Amino acid sequence: MTRIAIDAMGGDYAPHEIIAGAVWAAYEYNVPIELVGKQKDIEVELNKIKQSGFISDCGNKGSKKRIKVNISQLDIKITDAQEVIGMGEHPGQALRKKKKSSIVLAVKSVADGTSDAVVAAGSTGAAMAASLFGLGRIAGITRPAICVTLPSLNKHVVVIDGGANAECTSEMLYQFAIMGSLFSKHILGVKNPRIGVLNIGEEDTKGNTLAQETHKLLDKNKDKFNFIGNIEGKDLLLDSCDVVVCDGFVGNVTLKVTEGTASLLFKLIKKEFQSSIFGGMVGMMAKRFLKNIYAKINYEEYGGMLLLGVNGVTVISHGRSKAYAIKNAVRVAKEAVETGLNKKITEFIQK
Repeated sequence: MTRIAIDAMGGDYAPHEIIAGAVWAAYEYNVPIELVGKQKDIEVELNKIKQSGFISDCGNKGSKKRIKVNISQLDIKITDAQEVIGMGEHPGQALRKKKKSSIVLAVKSVADGTSDAVVAAGSTGAAMAASLFGLGRIAGITRPAICVTLPSLNKHVVVIDGGANAECTSEMLYQFAIMGSLFSKHILGVKNPRIGVLNIGEEDTKGNTLAQETHKLLDKNKDKFNFIGNIEGKDLLLDSCDVVVCDGFVGNVTLKVTEGTASLLFKLIKKEFQSSIFGGMVGMMAKRFLKNIYAKINYEEYGGMLLLGVNGVTVISHGRSKAYAIKNAVRVAKEAVETGLNKKITEFIQK
């Protein structure tokens, strides 16, 4: 059975929310969990859940959902790790100094075969570096990339790279297209994913040298892909394609702008509803519909981002992740393991 190792000390709300999400995942998905971190702190949180019988205040944002669990029936083990890599530490230096940190030992658990995947909500750089050094790369992959799932008009769109590589070559983006396409197909269930290069125009002559060379390379190999050409930022979330390929710098800026725009939109709507009595009445009537929309764009629903290209499964969650997001990150990790995504990437590269 798939076991997921979780860095219990990583993230803004660790260890409370991380452990609550881990327990929730163990209960909902019947998946064994390995919690890696300061043992005493972990035991305190687990005892709180055991005594109350509930995971409290761990639902979607604004929710007060309570999940009833019998923790004694769940397969949860603890691996003690007294060192923690902070969000502000330089990943490379921290890994060399803190070889027994929670993220390093969580990745080591996967490398040793004790666990099948790792989930981390702490430093993205540390999770990436620990995974790269601890698990190695898939043969034929130059650089791993962060694979992000975003909501679009009717389904989901994959953006790759979401921030792992600020500087890329066209060959790297070609590999990202391979990995993103296989993720879309085997994890999201898209039969023939459409691949597009994020650019400033649809014509193949638009953009910088990297974008133009990537377009040529993908077009040359379009017998292997469903390559549709360039897409512009305005089309990103409108079902124009299923996999959006870009370098990590562009990808990360795109994600942050998208997240900020969604937040601004809901704040503006809330402000209008609070502006008058009539607005408040309309807001009350629209509350259910707004909740449905929010659920579709809320990052917590997607749990985390897969680091594709490493020889193992690593899911990187948002630093602000609470229990609901961690629970969903475990789901993403479980699906990646059980669908054999890395094996499919390896087979495609070898062909």
